[in-house]
Amino acid sequence: MDKVQSENDNPNECSDLVKVEQERYARKMQKRFETLLQFLPDPILAYDLNNKLQYVNPGFERMFGWTIDELKSGSIEFVPHDRREETIQGAKELFKNKRVHNHKTQRYTKDGRLLDIIIDGAVFYDENNIPEGYVVSLRDVTRSNRLARTNQILFKISQSLHRVQRLDDLLASINEEIQNLLDIEGSFVLLLDEKREEFYFFSALHDDSETEKKIKEIRFPADQGVSGRVYQSGNFLIVDDVSKCSFFLRRVDDESGMKTRNILSVPIQLSDRSIGVVNVVNKLSGKFDNTDAELLSTIASTIALPIENTRINEELRKSYEELKTLNSAKDRVIHHLSHELKTPIAVLTTTLKLLDKQLKKSGITDEFVKRILERGKRNLDRLLEIQYETEDLLIRKNYQIHHILSRMLEACRDEIEVLFENRTEGQELFKSIGRSIDKLLGPRKIVSRTIQLRRYIKDMLSNLAPEFNRRKIDVITRLDHGGSVYLPSEILDILLDGLIRNAIEHTPDHGKIEINLTGTEDTPLLEIKDYGVGFTPEKKHLLFENYFTPPDIDQYATREPYDFNAGGKGFDLLRMKLFSEQYRFKIWLKSERCRFIPRDEDQCPGDIKICVFCSDISDCLNSGFSSVFLKFPHHGLVEESKQGPKAVRSP
Repeated sequence: MDKVQSENDNPNECSDLVKVEQERYARKMQKRFETLLQFLPDPILAYDLNNKLQYVNPGFERMFGWTIDELKSGSIEFVPHDRREETIQGAKELFKNKRVHNHKTQRYTKDGRLLDIIIDGAVFYDENNIPEGYVVSLRDVTRSNRLARTNQILFKISQSLHRVQRLDDLLASINEEIQNLLDIEGSFVLLLDEKREEFYFFSALHDDSETEKKIKEIRFPADQGVSGRVYQSGNFLIVDDVSKCSFFLRRVDDESGMKTRNILSVPIQLSDRSIGVVNVVNKLSGKFDNTDAELLSTIASTIALPIENTRINEELRKSYEELKTLNSAKDRVIHHLSHELKTPIAVLTTTLKLLDKQLKKSGITDEFVKRILERGKRNLDRLLEIQYETEDLLIRKNYQIHHILSRMLEACRDEIEVLFENRTEGQELFKSIGRSIDKLLGPRKIVSRTIQLRRYIKDMLSNLAPEFNRRKIDVITRLDHGGSVYLPSEILDILLDGLIRNAIEHTPDHGKIEINLTGTEDTPLLEIKDYGVGFTPEKKHLLFENYFTPPDIDQYATREPYDFNAGGKGFDLLRMKLFSEQYRFKIWLKSERCRFIPRDEDQCPGDIKICVFCSDISDCLNSGFSSVFLKFPHHGLVEESKQGPKAVRSP
């Protein structure tokens, strides 16, 4: 008891120990808090009651570009002029209510961009509960705001497509939305006149109405200016200062009175080609960036199909009117000829009747003469019957042609209405298909180079081998020549990967494929041959056309790549055919259907050893096969052809 009493006799020492422990804990928590602030992506700023900056985390520099020292110097143009009074009032509200939440405003970045910002703040206190300062967080909502506004525009477009009578009325509205969304002076939709190879302004909106009127009258060649570059490449283009752009077409400014400072141009693309561009000029705040390009590209993709449908419908309407005019003229001519023919036929018929009557009166009853008269009368009656049938047919045909063309036009309108009335799922499906097509056939920046085929094929097989080593298939290579080709490696990858995969997928287990490289050093010939079931003559001629035939329904199954019958050859070959036209190589197919299963509906078991028709493997190898040949041109011809197409589209 005395010992306990003696330990408690020194309360100051105990208090000091508690204080030390509290300070240690406070430093530990402060360290954790500082680590958290360093990690946060949003800027956090702390000020004292005199509005002097006390702390700022690295998130500020990441978002706005200014360093902490630049911020502390107070010399940065951070708050827009039109937001300064609002900022002062916001500070007053903070001290009055002790906190501010979800305050929407804007702030400049170091490179001149104007960001949409949400501010949250609160007053903090010392240990005596006396206000010591305040802390604010800044959250960048620029992208989400733009996406929301873009979605509103897209929704508005989908709502309006089946209601507006004229597409230019809809595009005028869309241009207005684009102008507000991107904060620009002018927005223009330029379409390609394919016959004249010129751009014309299909729709235009500008702050200056006189400029807007003049620009609609301007045309220029499709290979000139920023628009020409975008149309040819299939990629968007941002020019921050047109005075430094060597290919900017100043004639448009000269003729319209417009003064372009900067421009963003995006292509209007269908699945197989570009049909024009959308240009926006003179951003009023900051510079154009990739976010602007993505939003404008989304809108351009949305309006591409309606524009093309409108053009097709207009051409169809004109063709229909021309057809009606031609049919009317033709019918008038035929009716006229019909009536002209009816008169002499009637005269000849009457003449034969009178002749027959006179012969009977004269007592001439010669059977030969009688047969001649009957034959003449019979054929005159046939001519008269044909004349009446022609008249009846023409009357019916007018109604039939009108009905068919009307139904075609109605079908087009119905298809568009169905597509956009089901916009929730339909748009997503449409986007998904669009993304797949872009992935397969869309534009990419690719560069041709000289590639040694022998080494490239060996490396490709080494890379692909783990993918199909589960299959019991022999891969035989005969690379007799080390020929080289001048192609983008991406294209060659697609060719080799697709052909090798298709060969394996069409070959049953215990079969083989061959890869043969022959030809000359300058013009190599590559053959990839499988000893599978082959193709029937009916299907073989479709493979390199704009058709591809999927398997029958009862042949569908969930299979892995390189499994037997995992996929079809047609679409891959169609893509390769498109590449061959672009990169000047030749591609062709030779195939024979397996003699044991000659029809499309006949199925191979997928393993030679369980095939009822084969006593050994050679029976299968001597039946069906398919060989795809690729013949590559001389390098010089390929390099010359690079100047050929105006717009390069690649996989």
